[in-house]
Amino acid sequence: MPELPEVEVVRRGMERWVSGRTVADVTVLHPRAVRRHLAGAPDFAVALKGRRLGPARRRGKYLWLPVEDGGTALLAHLGMSGQLLVRPEDAPDEKHLRIRIRFTDTGPSRAGAAGGTELRFVDQRTFGGLSLHDTVPGDPEGLPDVVAHIARDPLDPAFDDAAFHAALRRRRTTVKRALLDQSLISGVGNIYADEALWRSRLHYDRPTATLTRPRTAELLTHVREVMEAALAVGGTSFDSLYVNVNGESGYFDRSLDAYGREDEPCRRCGTPMRRRPWMNRSSYFCPVCQRPPRPVGASNRSRALS
Repeated sequence: MPELPEVEVVRRGMERWVSGRTVADVTVLHPRAVRRHLAGAPDFAVALKGRRLGPARRRGKYLWLPVEDGGTALLAHLGMSGQLLVRPEDAPDEKHLRIRIRFTDTGPSRAGAAGGTELRFVDQRTFGGLSLHDTVPGDPEGLPDVVAHIARDPLDPAFDDAAFHAALRRRRTTVKRALLDQSLISGVGNIYADEALWRSRLHYDRPTATLTRPRTAELLTHVREVMEAALAVGGTSFDSLYVNVNGESGYFDRSLDAYGREDEPCRRCGTPMRRRPWMNRSSYFCPVCQRPPRPVGASNRSRALS
């Protein structure tokens, strides 16, 4: 699933190509793509027609465009394979095209585009979708009410480092579980959690109650560094399912230090990296640089690498 850097790349594309445009018509080609819009596909299309879309926003892995003068927002969730693509109106339909949104204007100029551009939602697995939701009253960003429980992300200027540390100390959990808890910190997924933990020399099962304030600060620094580095090269693409609005892939997978590197040498110490099953996913770590926590009451001999 796309994580914060990938969704931010898409948000920037939406800001450039879609924000400020007025919807001419909407065609829903697969009902599952609007299943989160409880009033159904016909209502979704009618509610958007003639409405102007505001600045593209994001919180964690969710992005949205406020619908001006409506108290609603167009929310996009990419799921496992969702793509928001800006295409020339006369471009051939993609195989898994689910929603088409046309606009009253031609949009920003684009090299090689004949006529205007439209927004397409393409989703092979149909886990993602678009939907309209009421916004939180008084929220300056037009935050959809259904994502109001999602915490701010570490790149958000309003993210509270001290409050995050206090929450970690209160929780009876482990550090990777905490990084993936969207009510604590949003936008961090499996890939960037493993990368930040490797940089921080923290094992994924380290209890959060053992983290000191300096260690939490160091971890947040590495989370931000990893995400900024991924943003600089367009995110991480392991296959053709994640692309930006122009259909281009990201290249951060070529710079990964931990994720996907099982049996390859650790870039710090040379020890073969390991992979362990973890919550229906995998965790990648260095058994020397990221030593597992010692079980309570265990002897020194029981500290064998997990």
